[in-house]
Amino acid sequence: MSTAVSAASPSPTPSVHSAPADLIDNIGQTPLLRLDRVAADVPEAVTVYGKAEHLNPGGSVKDRPAQRMIEDGLDSGAFHPDQTLIDATSGNTGIAYAMIGAAKGLDVTLALPENASEERKKVLRAYGAELLLTDPMAGTDGAQERVKEIVAAHPDRYFYPDQYNNDANWQAHYDGTGAEILEQTDGQVSHFVTGLGTTGTFMGVTRRLKAHDASIQCVAVEPATAMHGLEGLKHMDTALVPGIYDPNLADAHCTYDTETAVALTRRLAQEEGLLVGPSAGANVVAALDVARSLDAGVVVTILCDTGTRYLSDDFWE
Repeated sequence: MSTAVSAASPSPTPSVHSAPADLIDNIGQTPLLRLDRVAADVPEAVTVYGKAEHLNPGGSVKDRPAQRMIEDGLDSGAFHPDQTLIDATSGNTGIAYAMIGAAKGLDVTLALPENASEERKKVLRAYGAELLLTDPMAGTDGAQERVKEIVAAHPDRYFYPDQYNNDANWQAHYDGTGAEILEQTDGQVSHFVTGLGTTGTFMGVTRRLKAHDASIQCVAVEPATAMHGLEGLKHMDTALVPGIYDPNLADAHCTYDTETAVALTRRLAQEEGLLVGPSAGANVVAALDVARSLDAGVVVTILCDTGTRYLSDDFWE
């Protein structure tokens, strides 16, 4: 004979870890992952970690500055909810804008190069963003020029956060990414390595780490040439230099070609189970080179975005 559960039976006490939260509350606090197999040839006293920014809700490190720039705009009154957010993007910041805009009921228009991956464009449209596709040969610089023309013609219609020149970009990483790296390494990080795009990640994390310990070495990564396939990264000598960029902040610079970066991207997927994009591959190549030059240390780099945004590219096989 079956026994019914009494209506008076107490319900389970909810776990603190299952407490409800808004989508945006889940931006940040990404894990720091030890890279073992791809770093098998580094000295025994050196550890290499990747900050798993691809696990943010929007799939990239750009969730952090997008959230900060939107909230700063709304809090200051520069962004009125009846305006449309507009900005230039290579894809990831745009996806973050579109995701947050959908969650907050805000209209979003984005200019990006026409050769941005099909996955990125489909994700942006899925979130309801309007896309303005620009000359692929002009890259994100061309997208910036298009946005500036539109905003100049209709200044009251748009909120233009301008991620390349907005201090909230790097401040999001100073307060968030950099502070988390210090906490997750128990302050033992000795080297930080990441690529330059808007430069916000490098600027913010580097400033936070050096405020903790000025001896921490911070290495900036760039594509080797102006014509490259590393979406989101800038060849600084030939690109529009972001206003938030301080060229004197890096302790060292290194460059890598697209082929080297994508080869390591494949290895991360097949040897570490980390499906990330080519800019993360470039970062890890650089981090491994730094690690091999050390006798001891803790090297941290950024796994920028999810590899699902590049599945239509032909470098996976």
